[in-house]
Amino acid sequence: MSKLTLKELSRKQDLLTGGHRLCAGCGASIIVRQILLAAEDPVVVTSATGCLEVATTIYPFTAWRVPFFHSAFENSAATASGIEAMYQSLKKQGKINRPIRFIAFGGDGGTYDIGLQSLSGALERGHDFTYVCYDNGAYMNTGIQRSSSTPKGAATTTSPAGKVIPGKMQARKNLTKIVEAHDIPYLAQASPSQWRDLMQKVRKALNTEGPSFLNIVSPCNRGWRSALDGAIREAQLAVDTCFWPLYEVENGKTKITYTPKEKKPIEEWFSVQGRFKHLFKPENEWIIKETQKQIDKDWEALLAKHKAGQGEQPAEKTEK
Repeated sequence: MSKLTLKELSRKQDLLTGGHRLCAGCGASIIVRQILLAAEDPVVVTSATGCLEVATTIYPFTAWRVPFFHSAFENSAATASGIEAMYQSLKKQGKINRPIRFIAFGGDGGTYDIGLQSLSGALERGHDFTYVCYDNGAYMNTGIQRSSSTPKGAATTTSPAGKVIPGKMQARKNLTKIVEAHDIPYLAQASPSQWRDLMQKVRKALNTEGPSFLNIVSPCNRGWRSALDGAIREAQLAVDTCFWPLYEVENGKTKITYTPKEKKPIEEWFSVQGRFKHLFKPENEWIIKETQKQIDKDWEALLAKHKAGQGEQPAEKTEK
């Protein structure tokens, strides 16, 4: 892998063009540009139906400068599996002799929920591809309905905050842990606010033999009820509050790749998103406290896994 430098990246062609119809300030387009700039070999892309696909491939136009396959909402991973299997066959026949990488994209709706069995099957079979989930925390393309990635307490069109419920009442699913249970060679969480970290993870993933997975926080100002120019700030706040910790699991070893200088309270991330404004009412503040408690617990567990992965001995517990 070549070294990631701004000079190198400035010389590369942008493989997702402008002029697409994603919302102004959309996190997904930033993520895709970073991923495609990081790729060192030719790539073939598949994408589940969703914001990314709908807004970049309105017939007869496309914003993609790479081969692109639109799949159904639930089977981006299966589509990539078939393309990768064909590539392996053509290599054996001597008809292709150059490296080609395969990337499957899906939002949280098409990954956490209706695409989960497709993803799980592809990982279990061991296909040589990278799956990228751009996680904006709801079914944004079809009307901001809650998904299993939606944080507890968030207001969506199917979990509206009001007198009956204070937003979504269930905790979000930890998909990265579910993927880790498949014992694949490489997986990671990333954020577009930490571009070098994200791109290094992309290169690791694409150069991994076998399946790899990237879960990337993807701010959506329309669904998050946040500022049009706030995507990078919001993504970094998700990282600095440890709501979205940056780490990787390589061959079973966990490594935290970014540790906040000051771990910020979750209120700071909630406060810049209108979908959480009702949580600051006295009767709903218990959700903030409960969320903070869970984040602290998960962060401590991740720190312990990081220390174990780096060969450090866990600190002995002392009786109070």
